[in-house]
Amino acid sequence: MTDTRFPLADANEDPVAAVNAEPRVQRANRTQLELRPVDLEALLPADHRARVVWEFVEGLDLGPLYHTIKAIEGHAGRAPIDPAILMALWLYGTLEGVGSARALARLCEEHDAYRWICGGVSVNYHTLADFRVAHPEVLDGLLTSSVAALLAEGLVELTRVAHDGVRVRASAGGGSFRRGDRLRQCLAAAEAQVAALREQVAADPGVMSRRQAAARQRAAEERRRRVAGALAALPGLEARRRKAGVKGPARMSMTDPEARVMKMADGGFRPAFNAQLTATTRGQVIVGVAVTTTGTDQGQLWPMVEQLQRRYGRAPGDVLADGGYVDLDDIRAVAGPDVGCKVYAPPPGFNDPGRAQRPLWRVDDAIVAEWRQRMGTAEAKVVYGERAATVECVNALARNRGLRQFVVRGLGKVRAVLLWFALAHNLMRAAGLRRAVAMAT
Repeated sequence: MTDTRFPLADANEDPVAAVNAEPRVQRANRTQLELRPVDLEALLPADHRARVVWEFVEGLDLGPLYHTIKAIEGHAGRAPIDPAILMALWLYGTLEGVGSARALARLCEEHDAYRWICGGVSVNYHTLADFRVAHPEVLDGLLTSSVAALLAEGLVELTRVAHDGVRVRASAGGGSFRRGDRLRQCLAAAEAQVAALREQVAADPGVMSRRQAAARQRAAEERRRRVAGALAALPGLEARRRKAGVKGPARMSMTDPEARVMKMADGGFRPAFNAQLTATTRGQVIVGVAVTTTGTDQGQLWPMVEQLQRRYGRAPGDVLADGGYVDLDDIRAVAGPDVGCKVYAPPPGFNDPGRAQRPLWRVDDAIVAEWRQRMGTAEAKVVYGERAATVECVNALARNRGLRQFVVRGLGKVRAVLLWFALAHNLMRAAGLRRAVAMAT
Protein backbone atom coordinates (compact mmCIF):
# COMPACT_ATOMS: atom_id res chain seq x y z
CA MET A 1 0.00 0.00 0.00
CA THR A 2 1.37 3.43 -0.94
CA ASP A 3 1.50 6.26 1.53
CA THR A 4 -1.06 9.03 1.06
CA ARG A 5 -1.23 12.49 2.52
CA PHE A 6 -4.86 11.92 3.63
CA PRO A 7 -5.27 8.26 4.58
CA LEU A 8 -8.65 6.79 3.71
CA ALA A 9 -10.71 4.45 5.84
CA ASP A 10 -10.23 0.79 5.27
CA ALA A 11 -12.97 -0.62 3.11
CA ASN A 12 -12.94 -3.81 5.17
CA GLU A 13 -13.47 -1.96 8.48
CA ASP A 14 -15.86 -3.60 10.92
CA PRO A 15 -19.31 -1.89 10.52
CA VAL A 16 -20.18 -2.57 14.17
CA ALA A 17 -17.12 -0.68 15.36
CA ALA A 18 -18.02 2.24 13.05
CA VAL A 19 -21.51 2.48 14.56
CA ASN A 20 -20.14 2.59 18.11
CA ALA A 21 -17.57 5.27 17.29
CA GLU A 22 -18.12 8.86 18.40
CA PRO A 23 -19.79 10.99 15.68
CA ARG A 24 -17.69 13.72 14.12
CA VAL A 25 -19.48 17.14 13.98
CA GLN A 26 -18.55 20.80 13.62
CA ARG A 27 -18.64 22.16 17.16
CA ALA A 28 -19.04 25.81 18.13
CA ASN A 29 -15.89 27.73 18.97
CA ARG A 30 -17.00 31.05 20.41
CA THR A 31 -13.52 32.12 21.46
CA GLN A 32 -12.32 32.41 17.85
CA LEU A 33 -11.68 36.03 16.87
CA GLU A 34 -13.19 37.22 13.59
CA LEU A 35 -12.64 40.43 11.68
CA ARG A 36 -15.75 41.41 9.75
CA PRO A 37 -15.97 44.46 7.49
CA VAL A 38 -19.14 46.45 8.22
CA ASP A 39 -20.66 48.98 5.83
CA LEU A 40 -23.55 50.65 7.69
CA GLU A 41 -24.85 52.27 4.52
CA ALA A 42 -25.23 48.86 2.87
CA LEU A 43 -27.10 47.32 5.80
CA LEU A 44 -30.48 48.77 4.82
CA PRO A 45 -32.28 48.75 1.46
CA ALA A 46 -33.00 52.05 -0.22
CA ASP A 47 -36.69 52.04 0.73
CA HIS A 48 -36.22 51.07 4.39
CA ARG A 49 -38.40 52.87 6.93
CA ALA A 50 -35.36 54.08 8.88
CA ARG A 51 -34.24 56.05 5.82
CA VAL A 52 -37.70 57.64 5.59
CA VAL A 53 -37.44 58.68 9.23
CA TRP A 54 -33.97 60.16 8.74
CA GLU A 55 -35.10 62.08 5.67
CA PHE A 56 -37.99 63.50 7.70
CA VAL A 57 -35.65 64.53 10.54
CA GLU A 58 -33.26 66.22 8.11
CA GLY A 59 -36.15 68.42 6.98
CA LEU A 60 -37.02 69.56 10.52
CA ASP A 61 -35.83 72.78 12.09
CA LEU A 62 -33.86 71.53 15.11
CA GLY A 63 -32.27 74.88 15.82
CA PRO A 64 -33.76 75.18 19.34
CA LEU A 65 -32.10 71.88 20.26
CA TYR A 66 -28.70 72.89 18.88
CA HIS A 67 -28.82 76.26 20.66
CA THR A 68 -28.80 74.52 24.04
CA ILE A 69 -25.48 72.75 23.33
CA LYS A 70 -22.62 74.36 25.26
CA ALA A 71 -19.78 72.55 23.48
CA ILE A 72 -18.64 74.71 20.56
CA GLU A 73 -15.81 74.56 18.06
CA GLY A 74 -12.48 75.84 19.35
CA HIS A 75 -13.39 75.45 23.03
CA ALA A 76 -13.09 72.70 25.61
CA GLY A 77 -15.95 70.36 26.36
CA ARG A 78 -17.18 66.94 25.38
CA ALA A 79 -19.34 66.90 22.27
CA PRO A 80 -22.86 65.59 22.97
CA ILE A 81 -24.86 63.29 20.74
CA ASP A 82 -26.37 64.97 17.71
CA PRO A 83 -30.03 65.79 18.56
CA ALA A 84 -30.99 64.62 15.06
CA ILE A 85 -29.83 61.11 15.97
CA LEU A 86 -31.86 61.07 19.18
CA MET A 87 -34.86 62.48 17.34
CA ALA A 88 -34.65 59.82 14.63
CA LEU A 89 -34.16 57.01 17.15
CA TRP A 90 -37.31 57.90 19.08
CA LEU A 91 -39.39 58.44 15.94
CA TYR A 92 -38.31 55.12 14.47
CA GLY A 93 -38.69 53.38 17.83
CA THR A 94 -42.22 54.78 18.18
CA LEU A 95 -43.16 53.45 14.76
CA GLU A 96 -41.79 50.04 15.74
CA GLY A 97 -43.64 50.00 19.08
CA VAL A 98 -40.56 50.56 21.26
CA GLY A 99 -41.50 52.62 24.30
CA SER A 100 -38.63 51.85 26.69
CA ALA A 101 -35.35 53.75 26.71
CA ARG A 102 -33.48 50.64 27.85
CA ALA A 103 -34.95 48.58 25.03
CA LEU A 104 -34.11 51.32 22.54
CA ALA A 105 -30.50 51.50 23.77
CA ARG A 106 -30.19 47.73 23.47
CA LEU A 107 -31.51 47.81 19.91
CA CYS A 108 -28.93 50.43 19.01
CA GLU A 109 -26.29 47.75 19.60
CA GLU A 110 -28.10 44.76 18.12
CA HIS A 111 -30.41 45.90 15.31
CA ASP A 112 -29.11 47.07 11.95
CA ALA A 113 -31.74 49.80 11.46
CA TYR A 114 -30.99 51.46 14.79
CA ARG A 115 -27.25 51.05 14.24
CA TRP A 116 -27.64 52.75 10.87
CA ILE A 117 -29.40 55.69 12.51
CA CYS A 118 -26.69 55.96 15.17
CA GLY A 119 -23.97 55.86 12.52
CA GLY A 120 -21.31 54.68 14.95
CA VAL A 121 -22.34 57.04 17.77
CA SER A 122 -22.75 55.30 21.12
CA VAL A 123 -25.95 56.07 23.05
CA ASN A 124 -27.12 55.08 26.52
CA TYR A 125 -30.59 54.64 27.95
CA HIS A 126 -30.31 57.59 30.35
CA THR A 127 -29.65 60.05 27.53
CA LEU A 128 -32.51 58.59 25.51
CA ALA A 129 -34.94 58.73 28.45
CA ASP A 130 -34.05 62.35 29.25
CA PHE A 131 -34.31 63.49 25.63
CA ARG A 132 -37.74 61.92 25.20
CA VAL A 133 -39.43 64.21 27.74
CA ALA A 134 -37.04 67.17 27.97
CA HIS A 135 -38.32 69.24 25.02
CA PRO A 136 -42.13 69.22 24.81
CA GLU A 137 -42.22 72.80 23.48
CA VAL A 138 -39.86 71.86 20.65
CA LEU A 139 -41.95 68.80 19.79
CA ASP A 140 -45.10 70.93 19.81
CA GLY A 141 -43.49 73.42 17.44
CA LEU A 142 -42.31 70.63 15.14
CA LEU A 143 -45.86 69.28 14.94
CA THR A 144 -47.13 72.70 13.91
CA SER A 145 -44.39 73.35 11.35
CA SER A 146 -44.60 69.89 9.77
CA VAL A 147 -48.38 70.11 9.36
CA ALA A 148 -48.06 73.67 8.03
CA ALA A 149 -45.67 72.35 5.37
CA LEU A 150 -48.23 69.74 4.31
CA LEU A 151 -50.92 72.42 4.18
CA ALA A 152 -48.69 74.60 2.02
CA GLU A 153 -48.05 71.70 -0.37
CA GLY A 154 -51.78 71.05 -0.64
CA LEU A 155 -51.44 67.47 0.58
CA VAL A 156 -53.88 68.03 3.45
CA GLU A 157 -56.67 70.49 4.14
CA LEU A 158 -58.02 71.98 7.32
CA THR A 159 -61.54 72.19 5.93
CA ARG A 160 -62.77 69.13 7.83
CA VAL A 161 -61.27 67.50 10.92
CA ALA A 162 -62.34 64.67 13.19
CA HIS A 163 -61.76 64.62 16.94
CA ASP A 164 -61.66 61.74 19.40
CA GLY A 165 -60.15 60.74 22.72
CA VAL A 166 -58.49 57.58 23.96
CA ARG A 167 -57.89 56.71 27.60
CA VAL A 168 -54.38 55.39 28.14
CA ARG A 169 -53.26 53.58 31.28
CA ALA A 170 -51.01 55.66 33.52
CA SER A 171 -47.74 54.54 35.10
CA ALA A 172 -49.45 54.08 38.45
CA GLY A 173 -51.21 51.21 40.16
CA GLY A 174 -54.63 51.26 41.74
CA GLY A 175 -53.04 50.52 45.10
CA SER A 176 -50.97 53.73 45.01
CA PHE A 177 -53.95 55.94 45.89
CA ARG A 178 -54.05 57.26 49.46
CA ARG A 179 -56.25 59.58 51.51
CA GLY A 180 -55.05 62.82 53.04
CA ASP A 181 -53.96 61.42 56.43
CA ARG A 182 -51.97 58.63 54.83
CA LEU A 183 -50.37 61.05 52.36
CA ARG A 184 -49.13 63.25 55.21
CA GLN A 185 -47.59 60.22 56.90
CA CYS A 186 -45.88 59.17 53.67
CA LEU A 187 -44.58 62.70 53.11
CA ALA A 188 -43.02 62.76 56.59
CA ALA A 189 -41.39 59.37 55.94
CA ALA A 190 -40.06 60.52 52.54
CA GLU A 191 -38.58 63.69 54.01
CA ALA A 192 -36.94 61.65 56.78
CA GLN A 193 -35.44 59.31 54.18
CA VAL A 194 -33.98 62.22 52.20
CA ALA A 195 -32.45 63.71 55.33
CA ALA A 196 -31.03 60.33 56.43
CA LEU A 197 -29.34 59.79 53.07
CA ARG A 198 -27.74 63.22 53.19
CA GLU A 199 -26.44 62.62 56.72
CA GLN A 200 -25.10 59.20 55.76
CA VAL A 201 -23.11 60.58 52.84
CA ALA A 202 -21.86 63.56 54.88
CA ALA A 203 -20.73 61.34 57.77
CA ASP A 204 -18.86 58.82 55.59
CA PRO A 205 -18.28 59.93 51.98
CA GLY A 206 -16.75 56.56 51.16
CA VAL A 207 -19.77 54.51 52.23
CA MET A 208 -20.93 54.39 48.60
CA SER A 209 -19.75 55.59 45.24
CA ARG A 210 -20.64 59.06 44.05
CA ARG A 211 -22.93 57.62 41.38
CA GLN A 212 -24.77 55.39 43.86
CA ALA A 213 -25.22 58.26 46.30
CA ALA A 214 -26.58 60.53 43.58
CA ALA A 215 -28.97 57.83 42.35
CA ARG A 216 -30.34 57.11 45.82
CA GLN A 217 -30.76 60.77 46.67
CA ARG A 218 -32.45 61.41 43.34
CA ALA A 219 -34.89 58.54 43.88
CA ALA A 220 -35.68 59.64 47.44
CA GLU A 221 -36.18 63.25 46.39
CA GLU A 222 -38.41 62.17 43.48
CA ARG A 223 -40.60 60.18 45.85
CA ARG A 224 -40.83 63.10 48.26
CA ARG A 225 -41.78 65.43 45.41
CA ARG A 226 -44.49 63.08 44.14
CA VAL A 227 -46.07 62.67 47.56
CA ALA A 228 -45.92 66.43 48.16
CA GLY A 229 -47.56 67.03 44.79
CA ALA A 230 -50.34 64.57 45.60
CA LEU A 231 -50.97 66.28 48.94
CA ALA A 232 -51.02 69.73 47.31
CA ALA A 233 -53.53 68.65 44.64
CA LEU A 234 -55.84 66.91 47.09
CA PRO A 235 -57.93 70.00 48.10
CA GLY A 236 -58.72 70.79 44.46
CA LEU A 237 -59.89 67.24 43.83
CA GLU A 238 -62.04 67.29 46.95
CA ALA A 239 -63.66 70.56 45.83
CA ARG A 240 -64.50 69.12 42.42
CA ARG A 241 -65.95 66.00 44.01
CA ARG A 242 -68.17 68.05 46.30
CA LYS A 243 -69.35 70.16 43.35
CA ALA A 244 -70.21 67.00 41.40
CA GLY A 245 -72.02 65.51 44.39
CA VAL A 246 -69.59 62.61 44.81
CA LYS A 247 -69.51 61.25 48.33
CA GLY A 248 -66.54 59.79 50.18
CA PRO A 249 -63.00 61.04 50.78
CA ALA A 250 -60.78 61.86 47.83
CA ARG A 251 -57.63 59.86 47.16
CA MET A 252 -54.49 60.71 45.22
CA SER A 253 -51.80 58.50 43.74
CA MET A 254 -48.34 58.64 45.32
CA THR A 255 -46.80 57.27 42.11
CA ASP A 256 -48.31 59.81 39.70
CA PRO A 257 -50.33 62.55 41.44
CA GLU A 258 -51.77 63.78 38.13
CA ALA A 259 -53.26 60.41 37.12
CA ARG A 260 -56.96 59.84 37.71
CA VAL A 261 -59.04 56.68 37.88
CA MET A 262 -61.10 56.45 34.68
CA LYS A 263 -63.45 54.00 33.09
CA MET A 264 -61.54 52.23 30.33
CA ALA A 265 -62.74 50.77 27.05
CA ASP A 266 -63.12 47.31 28.58
CA GLY A 267 -65.40 48.61 31.32
CA GLY A 268 -62.78 48.45 34.07
CA PHE A 269 -61.54 51.36 36.18
CA ARG A 270 -57.81 52.12 36.26
CA PRO A 271 -55.46 55.11 36.65
CA ALA A 272 -55.21 56.73 33.23
CA PHE A 273 -54.91 59.90 31.17
CA ASN A 274 -57.36 61.04 28.50
CA ALA A 275 -55.42 61.59 25.26
CA GLN A 276 -57.17 63.83 22.72
CA LEU A 277 -56.30 63.70 19.01
CA THR A 278 -57.62 65.67 16.05
CA ALA A 279 -56.93 64.51 12.49
CA THR A 280 -57.84 65.73 9.04
CA THR A 281 -60.38 63.63 7.17
CA ARG A 282 -58.25 64.00 4.05
CA GLY A 283 -54.89 62.36 4.59
CA GLN A 284 -55.49 61.33 8.24
CA VAL A 285 -52.79 63.71 9.50
CA ILE A 286 -52.81 64.58 13.20
CA VAL A 287 -53.18 68.36 13.59
CA GLY A 288 -53.97 68.70 17.30
CA VAL A 289 -52.87 66.98 20.51
CA ALA A 290 -54.01 67.38 24.10
CA VAL A 291 -53.98 65.39 27.34
CA THR A 292 -56.51 65.82 30.15
CA THR A 293 -57.03 64.26 33.56
CA THR A 294 -60.81 64.08 33.27
CA GLY A 295 -62.56 60.83 32.46
CA THR A 296 -65.18 62.57 30.33
CA ASP A 297 -64.87 64.15 26.89
CA GLN A 298 -67.42 66.88 27.55
CA GLY A 299 -65.92 70.34 27.32
CA GLN A 300 -62.92 69.23 25.22
CA LEU A 301 -64.17 70.28 21.78
CA TRP A 302 -63.77 74.04 22.08
CA PRO A 303 -60.22 73.89 23.58
CA MET A 304 -59.09 71.76 20.64
CA VAL A 305 -60.59 74.13 18.04
CA GLU A 306 -58.94 77.00 19.87
CA GLN A 307 -55.64 75.11 19.72
CA LEU A 308 -55.99 74.67 15.95
CA GLN A 309 -56.63 78.39 15.58
CA ARG A 310 -53.48 79.15 17.54
CA ARG A 311 -51.37 76.66 15.60
CA TYR A 312 -52.42 77.39 12.02
CA GLY A 313 -54.01 80.82 12.19
CA ARG A 314 -57.47 79.62 11.25
CA ALA A 315 -60.18 77.27 12.44
CA PRO A 316 -61.35 74.22 10.50
CA GLY A 317 -64.53 74.44 8.46
CA ASP A 318 -66.17 71.25 9.83
CA VAL A 319 -65.56 69.50 13.14
CA LEU A 320 -66.64 65.88 13.62
CA ALA A 321 -66.95 64.40 17.12
CA ASP A 322 -68.90 61.64 18.83
CA GLY A 323 -71.76 62.10 21.27
CA GLY A 324 -69.46 62.26 24.28
CA TYR A 325 -68.32 65.73 23.22
CA VAL A 326 -71.80 67.20 22.94
CA ASP A 327 -71.85 70.28 25.15
CA LEU A 328 -74.08 73.22 24.31
CA ASP A 329 -71.56 75.80 25.50
CA ASP A 330 -68.87 74.22 23.32
CA ILE A 331 -71.21 74.13 20.31
CA ARG A 332 -72.06 77.80 20.78
CA ALA A 333 -68.38 78.71 20.98
CA VAL A 334 -67.27 76.56 18.03
CA ALA A 335 -70.19 77.39 15.72
CA GLY A 336 -70.49 81.03 16.78
CA PRO A 337 -69.78 83.95 14.45
CA ASP A 338 -66.24 84.43 15.78
CA VAL A 339 -65.18 80.91 14.70
CA GLY A 340 -67.82 79.73 12.24
CA CYS A 341 -67.26 75.96 12.35
CA LYS A 342 -69.94 73.45 11.47
CA VAL A 343 -70.28 70.89 14.23
CA TYR A 344 -71.18 67.33 13.27
CA ALA A 345 -71.90 65.56 16.54
CA PRO A 346 -74.92 63.37 17.28
CA PRO A 347 -77.51 64.96 19.59
CA PRO A 348 -79.47 62.78 22.02
CA GLY A 349 -81.67 60.38 20.07
CA PHE A 350 -79.52 60.55 16.94
CA ASN A 351 -79.87 56.80 16.34
CA ASP A 352 -83.45 56.57 17.63
CA PRO A 353 -85.87 57.11 14.73
CA GLY A 354 -88.83 57.52 17.05
CA ARG A 355 -87.09 60.19 19.07
CA ALA A 356 -85.69 61.93 16.02
CA GLN A 357 -89.22 62.59 14.73
CA ARG A 358 -90.10 64.61 17.80
CA PRO A 359 -89.99 68.38 17.54
CA LEU A 360 -86.84 70.15 18.74
CA TRP A 361 -86.73 70.62 22.49
CA ARG A 362 -84.80 73.04 24.65
CA VAL A 363 -83.88 75.25 21.73
CA ASP A 364 -81.80 77.83 23.56
CA ASP A 365 -80.69 79.81 20.54
CA ALA A 366 -80.34 79.69 16.77
CA ILE A 367 -76.88 78.06 16.85
CA VAL A 368 -78.07 75.04 18.81
CA ALA A 369 -81.24 74.79 16.71
CA GLU A 370 -79.24 74.88 13.48
CA TRP A 371 -76.92 72.13 14.74
CA ARG A 372 -79.84 69.87 15.66
CA GLN A 373 -81.61 70.45 12.38
CA ARG A 374 -78.43 69.80 10.42
CA MET A 375 -77.78 66.48 12.19
CA GLY A 376 -81.23 65.31 11.17
CA THR A 377 -80.41 65.48 7.47
CA ALA A 378 -79.11 62.60 5.37
CA GLU A 379 -76.13 64.69 4.23
CA ALA A 380 -74.99 65.21 7.82
CA LYS A 381 -75.13 61.49 8.52
CA VAL A 382 -72.86 60.84 5.53
CA VAL A 383 -70.39 63.49 6.70
CA TYR A 384 -70.44 62.19 10.24
CA GLY A 385 -69.55 58.73 8.93
CA GLU A 386 -66.11 60.06 8.01
CA ARG A 387 -65.19 60.38 11.69
CA ALA A 388 -64.89 56.66 12.33
CA ALA A 389 -62.86 56.15 9.16
CA THR A 390 -60.47 58.93 10.15
CA VAL A 391 -59.66 59.58 13.78
CA GLU A 392 -60.61 56.13 15.06
CA CYS A 393 -58.22 54.68 12.49
CA VAL A 394 -55.53 57.03 13.81
CA ASN A 395 -56.23 55.89 17.36
CA ALA A 396 -56.02 52.25 16.31
CA LEU A 397 -52.63 52.83 14.68
CA ALA A 398 -51.37 54.50 17.84
CA ARG A 399 -52.57 51.54 19.89
CA ASN A 400 -50.76 49.15 17.58
CA ARG A 401 -47.60 51.19 18.03
CA GLY A 402 -47.71 50.83 21.79
CA LEU A 403 -50.01 53.59 23.05
CA ARG A 404 -51.55 51.32 25.66
CA GLN A 405 -49.76 52.50 28.79
CA PHE A 406 -47.56 55.47 29.50
CA VAL A 407 -44.23 54.58 31.10
CA VAL A 408 -43.59 58.20 32.15
CA ARG A 409 -45.23 60.10 34.99
CA GLY A 410 -46.73 63.56 35.05
CA LEU A 411 -48.99 65.43 32.66
CA GLY A 412 -46.13 67.25 30.94
CA LYS A 413 -44.14 64.10 30.20
CA VAL A 414 -47.28 62.25 29.07
CA ARG A 415 -48.03 65.04 26.61
CA ALA A 416 -44.46 64.83 25.28
CA VAL A 417 -44.87 61.10 24.61
CA LEU A 418 -48.18 61.75 22.84
CA LEU A 419 -46.44 64.33 20.64
CA TRP A 420 -43.87 61.68 19.67
CA PHE A 421 -46.73 59.44 18.52
CA ALA A 422 -48.25 62.31 16.53
CA LEU A 423 -44.96 63.18 14.82
CA ALA A 424 -44.22 59.54 14.01
CA HIS A 425 -47.69 59.06 12.57
CA ASN A 426 -47.49 62.22 10.48
CA LEU A 427 -44.10 61.44 8.98
CA MET A 428 -45.42 58.17 7.58
CA ARG A 429 -48.57 59.83 6.31
CA ALA A 430 -46.51 62.59 4.69
CA ALA A 431 -44.29 60.03 2.96
CA GLY A 432 -47.35 58.16 1.70
CA LEU A 433 -49.10 61.30 0.46
CA ARG A 434 -46.02 62.55 -1.37
CA ARG A 435 -45.49 59.12 -2.91
CA ALA A 436 -49.09 59.07 -4.14
CA VAL A 437 -48.68 62.48 -5.74
CA ALA A 438 -45.45 61.40 -7.42
CA MET A 439 -47.07 58.27 -8.84
CA ALA A 440 -50.06 60.24 -10.10
CA THR A 441 -47.83 62.65 -11.98
